[in-house]
Amino acid sequence: MLGTIIGLIVIGIVAGYIARLVVPGRSGLGIGGTLLLGVAGSFVGGFLGYFLLGRNSSGEGFIQPSSWIGSIIGAIIVLAIYQATRGRSHSRA
Repeated sequence: MLGTIIGLIVIGIVAGYIARLVVPGRSGLGIGGTLLLGVAGSFVGGFLGYFLLGRNSSGEGFIQPSSWIGSIIGAIIVLAIYQATRGRSHSRA
């Protein structure tokens, strides 16, 4: 259980950081925001993988290239949505 939590934190930080490098613009996220971005991206990537492939690969092991790639893609999607919605709310003020 503790190993899973630590693994989620590591994947979250790495996926969030890579998403921040890939998506242009200033995100304004600190390390905690980057962690949350990566964890949310892991959920989105896992959901998309399950939706597109129709199966759950979590039984094959925790550290898989497909889970890393899905987490990064999910984090990029979450960050792009975050920046798009944040841009709209700041442009009205």
